Amino acid sequence: MKVREAKPEDILSIVDFQIAMAKETEGIELHLPTVELGVKAVLNDASKGRYYVTEVNDEIIGSLLTTYEWSDWRNGTVLWIQSVYVRPNFRRKGVYRNMYSHLKHKVLEDEKLKGIRLYADKSNISAHKTYKKLGMSPEHYTTFEWLK
Repeated sequence: MKVREAKPEDILSIVDFQIAMAKETEGIELHLPTVELGVKAVLNDASKGRYYVTEVNDEIIGSLLTTYEWSDWRNGTVLWIQSVYVRPNFRRKGVYRNMYSHLKHKVLEDEKLKGIRLYADKSNISAHKTYKKLGMSPEHYTTFEWLK
């Protein structure tokens, strides 16, 4: 299992994962051309975020996106994990654990990075258990949003 930063040629796998994840976790049918443009925007501009993929035998089996939050309290950047997807036949085999470990190592090695955050749907109990096993805590913040 190998974790690496995504390359432009990984776009089809990442787009497929995003479409599948939205349908699986929230019952949402995403607009394919919009998702393609969104993934391409990140792959072409690292200031928007970075995708990471996990490969087994040159097959991409999982991905996640990190975006950035500036923390004035910490004078540094917190990485937000988003858009996590692992192919169903590779789940419960340490794929996410490896991606998370890869990111945690990056944070520990870089003084400018101060931590990792993510959000998970309240009903996604399986994901909550996974994150807690890796030492993440739900903390005391509640996420609010307004989306157009």
